[in-house]
Amino acid sequence: MESLTKTVWAIDPTHSEVQFKVKHLVISTVTGSFKSFSGTVESEGEDFDGATASFSLETASVETNVSDRDAHLKSADFFDAETYPNLTFEGVLKKTGDDTYSMTGPMTIKDVTKEVTVEVSLGGTMVDGYGQHKAGFALNATINRKDFGLTWSMVTEAGGVVVGDEVKLLLNVQVIKG
Repeated sequence: MESLTKTVWAIDPTHSEVQFKVKHLVISTVTGSFKSFSGTVESEGEDFDGATASFSLETASVETNVSDRDAHLKSADFFDAETYPNLTFEGVLKKTGDDTYSMTGPMTIKDVTKEVTVEVSLGGTMVDGYGQHKAGFALNATINRKDFGLTWSMVTEAGGVVVGDEVKLLLNVQVIKG
């Protein structure tokens, strides 16, 4: 039986973004992003079903367009970026539809590892003008920040919560075939 060669696809950070959304005061949503990240997808040829993915981002690269809030997110109240510089995730893609996948695996934030399921949509594959084979993915997941030790909280005078527990993760990534 002939075995297929593993194909390694690396995230192209110049054509990718990692965002998160969390409720603020329960009445609005704050969007932030991480500016420094990397990852790979290893597939059997061009088929992503069964492919393994690994991803890492630098917690100190968090950005919400408010410097005081960014400093607070990097502090021990949240990511403790000095002690825990990376958030990591690994998973296996399982085909759920024509261009959709589910990916489940361990996510580690700070010193806590939990299994997380990520919904994945394949935007397509293309050869760019430089002859590079690329694929585009949109990934979505929702986690409870408190499950990962991000427990800082404050209650307003009226009894409202300042930061919601549910965090939506939104990634749009382009990968380049190695």
